[in-house]
Amino acid sequence: MDESDDVVELGLLAALRLAEETPWADLTLSEIAGQAGLALGDFHGITRDDLTNAFDTYFDGAMSAETPPGGDTPREQLFDVIMLRYEAIEEVRAGALSLMRYRDRTPRLLARLPQHRAQSAYWALASTGLDDDSGAPISLKVAGIAFAIAQTERAWRKDQHGDFALTMAALDKALRAGEERMMRLQRWLPHKTKSGPQEPDEAEETDEPSGPGHEPP
Repeated sequence: MDESDDVVELGLLAALRLAEETPWADLTLSEIAGQAGLALGDFHGITRDDLTNAFDTYFDGAMSAETPPGGDTPREQLFDVIMLRYEAIEEVRAGALSLMRYRDRTPRLLARLPQHRAQSAYWALASTGLDDDSGAPISLKVAGIAFAIAQTERAWRKDQHGDFALTMAALDKALRAGEERMMRLQRWLPHKTKSGPQEPDEAEETDEPSGPGHEPP
């Protein structure tokens, strides 16, 4: 991490603290610098948009904070690491909600959101050792997990009681649905063997596709 990354991270955290009382749209760089204990000059070339765009990447780091992840299955492991992300965001809930509301009504920021979702999804897969093409191509995995993260965020924003009930239910539902879709897709995808990939019609046929991490019967 270079010096500018440090400033962006410190600025983001300072802005999230300020946004507990001041709407994100009304924050100024001078206020953010003061809250962060930095000089305004340290933020030269950095905008509030840069801080907003750094939000997802910063909190993605929580997903790799505990290794190895808990859970006995890939779905359970993904559930655990993604929940770590939302537990970290919960600590700055008021500021995070202010940022999200601002992002929702700012087209230039909203246009970047799919990219942020994909990056978050990839890091969730990397944090669980699932960032490969086993079971399904990584691009399909990223798309499925990105959708799950988006659904989970919507639930988290409504979760007012601090018990993560809505958040966990939404994440579990999205991951189960994604797992089912991947299992259906597996019968049409080439199967990998030690000697290389096989075409679907060359692979051993089974009545049902095998689940992730299990060999066909």
